[in-house]
Amino acid sequence: MNDSGRAEGGYRPGYELAAEQVLELIAQLRLRPGDRMPTENELAQQLGTSRTVVREAIKILSALGRVRAQKGRGLYVADDEGMLGTGRWAPFFLPTDLDHVYMLFEFRRAQEMETSRLAAHRATPAQLSAIQQAVELCREGFDTGREELFNRGDDAFHTSVADASNNMFLQIAVREARRLQAQSNIIGLHGSIGGHAAKAVEEHDAIYQAIRAGNAEAAAQAAAIHIDNTLGDYRREIQQRLFFRND
Repeated sequence: MNDSGRAEGGYRPGYELAAEQVLELIAQLRLRPGDRMPTENELAQQLGTSRTVVREAIKILSALGRVRAQKGRGLYVADDEGMLGTGRWAPFFLPTDLDHVYMLFEFRRAQEMETSRLAAHRATPAQLSAIQQAVELCREGFDTGREELFNRGDDAFHTSVADASNNMFLQIAVREARRLQAQSNIIGLHGSIGGHAAKAVEEHDAIYQAIRAGNAEAAAQAAAIHIDNTLGDYRREIQQRLFFRND
């Protein structure tokens, strides 16, 4: 990556890079939820950038629930009480740490298999309709090249399958895991309609069809394939970035 902010895969704004570096700094300093962070001026000096860029980076991290800005008191690592978030008793998830991201995929695989399996047994007609609508929304987003619509459909699909499991703990876990996944996408990798998206649409439909047919094991296997392929796409993007970085 060079000083102009041109990274592998295209231009990345300075505030986005700074947000990534602030997260890395939090990990390096071993700060925990509730701990006070360096000031904006101190962060700007340590990152070698302007206070304006740091302020924009803090806005991103605040929106993600990773940093809390208290007027007149300074910046703090957010005390997220989410089930899988950065609460004091939970692991500190760093979106830029590949080991953390891969462990999250591993956890999501187990989640998605079980929610799909249970949904095949328990989904109500209304819940099946919600899953089908999410599949169609995702497909429409892909067909029209509308990334926001595709992402909305993707999120609706996974949460609808979780809802159809009729297990409140799995519902919470799926939402929290997807929230953490979104952090790694926003900070490190931008979402895209390309790549695995075309297959994802068909994979969603395969999961839905198995759930509708009441075939629990087929639904679970279809979910596993979907997560594995999504991870494969993520790995390829990472490798491409590393290739350009080392070029």
